[in-house]
Amino acid sequence: MSLPETAHSAVSAQPPLIPVALIEHAVQRQYGLCGDYSPLVSERDQNFRLSATGGADYVVKVTSLAEAPIVSEFQIAALLHLEQVSGVRVPQVFRTLDGQFWGGIKYGKKEYKLRIVSYLAGDLLASVRMDRNLAHDFGAKLATLDRGLHGFTHEGEQPLLLWDLQRAAELKDLLDHIEDPVIREPVSRAIDDFEMLVSPELGGLRSQVIHGDANPENVILDPSGHQVAGFIDFGDMVRAPLVFDVAIAAAYLRASDTDALQLIGPFIAAYHAVNPLSDTELALLFDLVRVRLATTITLLYWRLCARDDDDLYRQKTLDQEAGAICFLRALDKLGRAGFSKRLELALPH
Repeated sequence: MSLPETAHSAVSAQPPLIPVALIEHAVQRQYGLCGDYSPLVSERDQNFRLSATGGADYVVKVTSLAEAPIVSEFQIAALLHLEQVSGVRVPQVFRTLDGQFWGGIKYGKKEYKLRIVSYLAGDLLASVRMDRNLAHDFGAKLATLDRGLHGFTHEGEQPLLLWDLQRAAELKDLLDHIEDPVIREPVSRAIDDFEMLVSPELGGLRSQVIHGDANPENVILDPSGHQVAGFIDFGDMVRAPLVFDVAIAAAYLRASDTDALQLIGPFIAAYHAVNPLSDTELALLFDLVRVRLATTITLLYWRLCARDDDDLYRQKTLDQEAGAICFLRALDKLGRAGFSKRLELALPH
């Protein structure tokens, strides 16, 4: 079974496989940078960490041909905007020697966009044990980022991306890839609940450009390891209901014990203190977190069939998302009423 026609083809596309020597040459000629290249695993782009001769580090990105040029322009414009207003660190966009925001590279009779941003040094949030204090800081910093994105607009802000929760209904066409009914049934139920309870509310929710993937692999810590310093990987940005950004991040705060809201509670409380959520937004969080988990699980099983066993992004996702189904079950056990009651107790009064 193939992806729905309305979904972004980049989800199924393989990243570019351009020889590193060609990329090195293009970067040196267009950006004046040279140094050591280390590959970075990516869903759809070909990325490298460049440790330049002068001592600075950069991310070199060869953009997938499946991504429309306007989407690349949108991402660059958003980073330029955030450099000025966000209050948290984000990658800095570097221009070519002739002042352009991207270069190009030709390979196999095809032309790819070439972009360079700064490499944000620091440990990933995913590399440390999450506790309530760190979850609280994470919530406050994501709220600050979203406040920075408020009011930003761009003509490329609505890419067709299957990770976008607004497209959750399209996942139904992929559920056959989950052969185990014990896994498939709660995933299907989460999507059904989204359609029944969340979709009718979407038109009334405040929308803006959001990061769209504030998972612990995309969050950088400061040197102390106890506070969030910045955010990376803005490839899933989209204009969507603001509360989606909260739910997406919360879906990765998977407590290891029986208390499903041990980390989500302080995270949402801190976000709410900086960027207040409405009663409607708060009421929808249970089903939004569940449908993000359902998206993760569905695309994981689809990817098992769609990509080769040695695909690096496939293996990385397998390693990272093994706990998603367990967390979905934990939320189902807690229930909508239990989630709302626990969240109400966590919020400041």
